[in-house]
Amino acid sequence: MSKELSVQLAPVASPIASSAATTSIWLRTTGIVLAGSALAAVCARVSVPLFFTPIPLSLAPFAVLLLGLLLPPRMAAATLGAYLAEGALGLPVFAPAPLTGGLAHLGLTHLFGPTGGYLVAYPLAAALISFLWRRTGRGFSAALFSAAAGNLAILVCGALWLAVLTRASAQSILTLAVLPFLPGDALKIAAAAALATGIQRLCRHNP
Repeated sequence: MSKELSVQLAPVASPIASSAATTSIWLRTTGIVLAGSALAAVCARVSVPLFFTPIPLSLAPFAVLLLGLLLPPRMAAATLGAYLAEGALGLPVFAPAPLTGGLAHLGLTHLFGPTGGYLVAYPLAAALISFLWRRTGRGFSAALFSAAAGNLAILVCGALWLAVLTRASAQSILTLAVLPFLPGDALKIAAAAALATGIQRLCRHNP
């Protein structure tokens, strides 16, 4: 090909290549967001109701912690935001709960019910975890600290929302919304940190 023809074709080929690259990035990002929201949905379905509190034990926070450690802050927040949007639209992605009519068919009873504070905190917690871990050496200890900070954000938001909803005393809120979940949350934090650091090592050895 002559130099003149190459120069003439370059401006035409460049926008096409750029458009293809942009489309590829968009598809990859969308796939990751959907896969992450699906992980959160699967984990949320693994839940155990507790007779003394309206908040069930659920694996959903584990998905939040793990996604926060694996994804960049904006993508982590977008993934959990997509998860909430799917639930609000009526998809069965939240932890099982008795339907009471009204807004239940839209999934909004979860967002405005006793578990609403925890759910709304998911995008914020995932972004916070991602932000903290990416500003450290990304070791296991840093992953533990970052996941614990995000889990604390979930518990605080959940407890505050339940306090507003029920007007219960601070001691009652701690008993209903925080203390019963601490042992399980400690296991989720450790598991998410171990899995995330393991995946990171694997990616380093297999670029």
